[in-house]
Amino acid sequence: MAENSNGAANGQALPQPGQAQLNLQRIYVKDVSFEAPGSPQIFQQQGQPNVELNLSQRVAPLGNDAFEVVLSVTATCKVEDKTAYLVEVQQAGIFGLTGFEQQAREAVLATYCPNVLFPYVRQIISDLVQNGGFPPFFLQPINFDALYAEQMRRRSEAPAEGATPALQ
Repeated sequence: MAENSNGAANGQALPQPGQAQLNLQRIYVKDVSFEAPGSPQIFQQQGQPNVELNLSQRVAPLGNDAFEVVLSVTATCKVEDKTAYLVEVQQAGIFGLTGFEQQAREAVLATYCPNVLFPYVRQIISDLVQNGGFPPFFLQPINFDALYAEQMRRRSEAPAEGATPALQ
C-alpha cells in the first residue's frame, strides 16, 4: 500500500501554511423556551395574529482559533392585545477558524456561521409552535450578508455623525 507523501489520513489534505480554514466542530441547542400564557382562552380568540420577530447573535472566542456563535431568535405572536405564544431559541455552534485575517474572520462569523445555524432555529420554532397547538409558523430566510453589510455601513458612519459624544 502506498503511503501519502503529505501524511494525510483518510484522504483529507493537510492544511497548507497560511491557508484559511473553517471547520464546524459542534451544533447544539443552548436554550429553548415556549410559553402560551393565554391558553386555552386564546384558542377561542378571533382576529389576525401578529408575529414580532427579534434576532440577535453573539460570538465568543474559545481559544485555539475556536469560536462559539449563538443565534438567538424570539418570536412573539399576539392576537389583538393578548399574547398567544412566545418562543425563544438560542442555537449555538462551535466553529474553528484558522488562517483568516481579522476582517475576513469577522465576516465569516457574522454571515456564514449564522447561516449554518438558522435552519436548526427555524425547525425548532416551527415544531414548538405547532406542538403548542397553533398553526404552523415558518421563519422566512434571513440574508445575514445584507445584515452584516448594513452593520458595517452603520459602523463606518457612526464616527462621522459626531466627533465626541456630549457628557451629561
